[in-house]
Amino acid sequence: MSRGSQPAEPKWLARPSGACCLKGHLHSGEPKGTIEKLTDIDTYVTKPDPSKDNGHIIFYFPDVYGFFTNGLLVCDSFAESGYTVIGMDFFNGDPVYMHRDGPKEPHKDFDFDAWLNKSHEFTRSHIDGWLAAAKGKYGSPDTKYACVGYCFGAPYVMKAITGSSPTCEVGAFAHPAFLKEEHFEKITRPLYLSCAEDDFTFSTESRNKALDILIAAKKPYGLQVFSGVAHGFALRCDLSKPYERWCKEQSVRSIVDYFDVQLGLFEKEK
Repeated sequence: MSRGSQPAEPKWLARPSGACCLKGHLHSGEPKGTIEKLTDIDTYVTKPDPSKDNGHIIFYFPDVYGFFTNGLLVCDSFAESGYTVIGMDFFNGDPVYMHRDGPKEPHKDFDFDAWLNKSHEFTRSHIDGWLAAAKGKYGSPDTKYACVGYCFGAPYVMKAITGSSPTCEVGAFAHPAFLKEEHFEKITRPLYLSCAEDDFTFSTESRNKALDILIAAKKPYGLQVFSGVAHGFALRCDLSKPYERWCKEQSVRSIVDYFDVQLGLFEKEK
């Protein structure tokens, strides 16, 4: 490196969200939770049946579509497994679908990169206060915390499981974006990776590099990889295709099982 030059910017392992993050299918259904205000930010809260309530919380970190039906129904699926699920509106009422002329066409003057930068700035500025408020309102001294993120939400999962006193005891992501090697190097709590074999943001080479980092540092992790699906499979799959639907549902089930094991709940349910 020459005198006065700056060190190279770390390379992406999971690349920034792109055009492929905008593809997919809209699912039908009526979300069971409610939208509340927490630190003046829209917050989705969905709770389990009292007979199934395990007393613990999953934080939901959304993809670029924010609080759209697909994502909220996935939150409800996690709640059916016994967790209270709390999601933050990372986009402050301005999800990407607000900038579409139709299911597949963005507005001609929409600057996606500028929108991403604005959304990350908002999230980075508010997430710590929001998480603290969520714990204060919905948690208790006995509550354990997990988090799950999709695409845009993945780096906030990694942040939540990093440090000597991390926000969450365990995290998971599906088809991630915006991740660098340092995200995997720095985590201090278990991580579950739910992946598509064919993912333009998180390629096989990048996924293997991430695993090499986790293995070398002896960090606890779990991994599932689905062939025949692509980026977005866990939120925006074609439900009319049985295999795609199974992959989506299996992703939720596997993440729940991993959380149960890592939070000490698995044996209690058997």
